[in-house]
Amino acid sequence: MRFLLSLLVLVSLWNFSFAQSRSNQLIQVLVTPNKADWTYANNEEISFKVSVVKHQVPIQDADVSYTIGWEKMEPLQSGNLRVNGSEVQVGKPLKGENPGFIRCEVKYKYDGQEYRGIATAAISPDKIQPTQTLPNDFMSFWNKEIDALKNIALDPKMTLLPELSTATVDVYHVNFTNINNSRVYGILSKPKKAGKYPAVLQVPGAGIRPYAGMVSVAEKGLVTLQIGIHGIPVTHEAELYNSLSAGAIRSYPFFNLDDKDQYYYKRVYLGCIRAVDFLTQLEEVDKNNLTVWGGSQGGALSIITAGLDKRIKHLVALYPALSDVTGYLHNRAGGWPHMFNKQNAPFMATDAKIKNSAYYDVVNFARQVKVPGFYTWGYNDETCPPTSYYAAYNLINAPRDLYLVQETGHWTFQEQQDKILNWVLEKAKVKK
Repeated sequence: MRFLLSLLVLVSLWNFSFAQSRSNQLIQVLVTPNKADWTYANNEEISFKVSVVKHQVPIQDADVSYTIGWEKMEPLQSGNLRVNGSEVQVGKPLKGENPGFIRCEVKYKYDGQEYRGIATAAISPDKIQPTQTLPNDFMSFWNKEIDALKNIALDPKMTLLPELSTATVDVYHVNFTNINNSRVYGILSKPKKAGKYPAVLQVPGAGIRPYAGMVSVAEKGLVTLQIGIHGIPVTHEAELYNSLSAGAIRSYPFFNLDDKDQYYYKRVYLGCIRAVDFLTQLEEVDKNNLTVWGGSQGGALSIITAGLDKRIKHLVALYPALSDVTGYLHNRAGGWPHMFNKQNAPFMATDAKIKNSAYYDVVNFARQVKVPGFYTWGYNDETCPPTSYYAAYNLINAPRDLYLVQETGHWTFQEQQDKILNWVLEKAKVKK
């Protein structure tokens, strides 16, 4: 009982940090582009202004440093300036000749602490195209792997978790078979009342952690399955996951990329298909009303699952990772996990790894998506660069609802979370 309560607290805190903006700070460095929508045409003049406030009052004589340049690249401009109360222009105006994102970062030191602010100008983001290649055998490779799954017995197992269940929803720790005798683990939440329900598969962000399920969503009249990707139960104490994160599974996105058949994410991507297999064999699930939903790594897995599995009818993706990872090899930002950036390229940018990355890059799965999707992100994302996820988003030939909140980074406002849930409930035809 004590563990389950701890699990609820831990997951609630993680969800809270996922759904909220940066914590408020004593001092704010406010960087503002010269266009209200932060979006520019090619060769349109871009400039930034900065103000520094304490207690919401501008600070006089604030000495700041700044850099301006394409995201994740070396600065085009840098320097120092003094901010005297009102907004001050940062650096020189510039023009973006090509589609992409130019970021202004400003830092201010006060009483031993450093504070920073950023703003990112988008230049023709709808024109960004991928640098990643599309292998001739891309879909035949994945179709062969998915066909092989059909010969593996699902062997589903479910253990009721009464401490997490509610008056209207039963919650289970579940697992089922995947490739190489591995298993997928997750938390299933389903209404107690008999009937057919739409289902949501929630795919996880990066890292390793316990889960407590999407119980509140299930209470609205859906079956929900929240999965982990690492092939271990998802109800252990946090200490275990922390140890694995620091040890055996540290840097897992880089594991075995030399061989596309052994790369870490092969089991993960196929595990998402197995999760759909699991959901569709449940008698409570309406097999014609399935949604996949995730953010960051989960945003990638959402697009990937929808691209590979036609049983998925809707998708939700927040700032998808693993998108156009080869960007760095073409002098622009690449997607998380930044495997080919300046720091990692010396040991990652081999011919084999670059070639194999194409079989796992979101841009190539985005080409396969044919179902309606809800997408939300901002321009200030420093974890999953917007250059990378626009390279994927622009290839999707299906209905797309984009809720753009320019100032957000790798986080969301509650308003974004509310819009996601409302969209899911609307597509699932569930009363709000």
